[in-house]
Amino acid sequence: MCGERMPWLAYGGAMSTRHTFFRNLAAEAPVPPRGTHSQTLSNEAGVELVLFAFAAGEQLSEHTSARPAIIHILSGDGDLTVGDDAYPAMAGTWLRMPADSRHSVVARTPMVMALYLLPREDSSRP
Repeated sequence: MCGERMPWLAYGGAMSTRHTFFRNLAAEAPVPPRGTHSQTLSNEAGVELVLFAFAAGEQLSEHTSARPAIIHILSGDGDLTVGDDAYPAMAGTWLRMPADSRHSVVARTPMVMALYLLPREDSSRP
């Protein structure tokens, strides 16, 4: 079932763990007629998944995140800026950025974006 925890059967049929399955992740974030909608779908083991749905012309102004992050455009077209680099964005665009990176997002058309906030990087490792 979409968006629900589903038991997973290990080899031999023994239930060993649980997982979350979304058949169509973009469908979990209907685009509003105006504005931006965000919702957290998962926040486990240090990885947070937040879906954003943007009406055309909406944006996330430049900001930074204390955690490394991955942006994945699921539908629509827009523009991503990271630091001084600007990229066109379309369904399938994928971007990984380290913590404290300046970035912004602009939706040119109705757009759905998955944001994965990753665990904080261990500064004690080389």
